[in-house]
Amino acid sequence: MASSAQLSSILFLSLLALQSLFVIPAYSTSRRALDDHQATAKKTGFRVTLHHVDHGKNLTKLERLQRGIKRGKHRLQRLNALVLAAKSESPSSTVVETPVRSGNGEFLMKLSIGTPPNAFSAILDTGSDLIWTQCLPCETCFDQPTPIFDPKKSSSYSKLSCSSQLCAALPQSTCSDGCEYFYAYGDYSSTQGVLASETFTFGDDDDDKASVDGIGFGCGGDNEGDGFNQGAGLVGLGRGPLSLVSQLDEPKFSYCLTSMDDTKTSSLLMGSLASVNTTSSGVKVTTPLIKNPSQPSFYYLSLEGISVGDTLLPIEKDTFALQEDGSGGLIIDSGTTITYLEKKGFDAVKEEFINQIKLSVDKSGSQGLDLCFNLPKGSTSVDVPKLAFHFKNDAVLELPPENYILSDSDLGVLCFALGASSGMSIFGNIQQQNLLVVHDLSEGTLSFVPTQCNQL
Repeated sequence: MASSAQLSSILFLSLLALQSLFVIPAYSTSRRALDDHQATAKKTGFRVTLHHVDHGKNLTKLERLQRGIKRGKHRLQRLNALVLAAKSESPSSTVVETPVRSGNGEFLMKLSIGTPPNAFSAILDTGSDLIWTQCLPCETCFDQPTPIFDPKKSSSYSKLSCSSQLCAALPQSTCSDGCEYFYAYGDYSSTQGVLASETFTFGDDDDDKASVDGIGFGCGGDNEGDGFNQGAGLVGLGRGPLSLVSQLDEPKFSYCLTSMDDTKTSSLLMGSLASVNTTSSGVKVTTPLIKNPSQPSFYYLSLEGISVGDTLLPIEKDTFALQEDGSGGLIIDSGTTITYLEKKGFDAVKEEFINQIKLSVDKSGSQGLDLCFNLPKGSTSVDVPKLAFHFKNDAVLELPPENYILSDSDLGVLCFALGASSGMSIFGNIQQQNLLVVHDLSEGTLSFVPTQCNQL
């Protein structure tokens, strides 16, 4: 008797044969293949280990933070370029620019592609949608730690047609030899190639692995720019149709980021594992996800206030509000290291911290942060004020000190791990340490659950 997998394959091939006789432009082969496997993926769920991009480097916590800040400022510039590009594409504008996406990130995930499976690491990015990896033949490719994927050696590889739904979802595409894409990231970084479908395998342990056929991805033969070469591509986890979340049709996923320590790994949890039982010492905080029509990929939150110690700061209510033109607002992002607050809000937080912490301000600027203090000689501990973010629906997230304060006794400094921005604000990954961050797209909510992430 034929197995269900064989019957599915026969049915799939039969449908392909029918397509050669009848034109069916409204439904893509990738979508049909994916439907056959979503039930299994959703039923089991899977976990993927995440490694920080600076994993394996002999760095202090402050050095790690400083490296992350440099990348974060780069990413912030990309995000601002994205907003400007969206404005230029408005009906009232006569300027035409290439659509850009945020790109890059701070964490790498392991996965496999093709049949037989080829393992590689890719950057995890909650701020963009496209899944892509470098492919042979390669016109312009960066160095990567694993062999470049050769689609000719995979029996499950197929190009997507120009009439497919995923091709239509691309910000920029042409139709020649299948659906050809160009995806730019706002700072001259880009990937260009063919949109295709493949079998992807996720999960760390053999018992937890999930293979999903028909995932649409960019097979990039021309990939340029900085920041990609830690891995072999990128996995978008944004809210758009091209992302892994959307293609798996998974309404829930989460990640849990360990403290800034080289010896510990973090986790991405999909489907049924997203709300895994946790070792929690605090209360779950839940707030609505906000949609921005001009930036539909991002996970926006409604930040209504900030308190330092017992003081609720007198910040104007619209300081972090999403504006009608799509500017402003606050996004939560795994790929930005520190939190960036709109300057008026940050200045209020900075002033109150200076008032309450009772240490002299380090005015040298040598640490690359907006606010640092001089540590008294021989001090082993310093009392710091509480920091809490007040989100919509009375969701108050009080952070532990290690999520916003870093000290270096050798350098004699204590630094505040937040910065100022102009326009968009970002809730960064330092502030998300040891929190299970649960995205529930069916409910339209995001939850923070205090969790020892290395014990998941």
